[in-house]
Amino acid sequence: MNMTVHHLPGAKGPPARSSAPGNQGYRIVNRGDTGEIYIYGTIGADWFGEGVTAKQFTEDLKKLGNVKTIHLRINSEGGSVMDARAMYTQLVQHSARVIVHIDGWAASAASFLAMAGDEIEIAEGGFFMIHNAWTVASGGADDLRRTADLLDSVNTTIRETYVARSKSDPDKVKKWMDDETYFSGPEAVAAGFADRIVENMKVAASVKHPERFRNLPAALRPNRAAAVAALKS
Repeated sequence: MNMTVHHLPGAKGPPARSSAPGNQGYRIVNRGDTGEIYIYGTIGADWFGEGVTAKQFTEDLKKLGNVKTIHLRINSEGGSVMDARAMYTQLVQHSARVIVHIDGWAASAASFLAMAGDEIEIAEGGFFMIHNAWTVASGGADDLRRTADLLDSVNTTIRETYVARSKSDPDKVKKWMDDETYFSGPEAVAAGFADRIVENMKVAASVKHPERFRNLPAALRPNRAAAVAALKS
């Protein structure tokens, strides 16, 4: 993926890198001792080239330098759980303190990525959603059984991460994932998925593919233009 260099006025240290102009939902900014990462779109490669892959994320994170604090801002419906797992690992292993801000919503793989935060805050009008992993598979009966087994393993590892962060009962978390459960800001805090609620930003949840979700709240119906406009401001 081609990259465009951004170095904001007043920033110190090496310039941060962000995605090419076509990718309006991903940006990393260096602000001296602090780094800002915006995940306002798909996690992983997608058909239109708008998603951020774990490979790109890892390269950009290294170029961010030895910052002391990373602010990860999320407004994403998720994407590839494998990319999210690699990105999560990179953040957990980073020496900086990671503060996650759920500005609009963190759903699916994005909710898993949010668990990398040493602190997690959610906008008062934000949402947090967890569900089981899914995929598209083809092949014979044995191929499909192996795929199902893989999904079971992925769900187990995701659930373990949610449980470790939230301190919730594993069976309860499993049911939440089975049911595709949405949490409002206060509900996310009560369930242990976030530490605190903050005032709403001027950002709307970015739902590009509402058809993928079974229980999408009315408040999360598509408003992608507003999310992209907020990212540019």
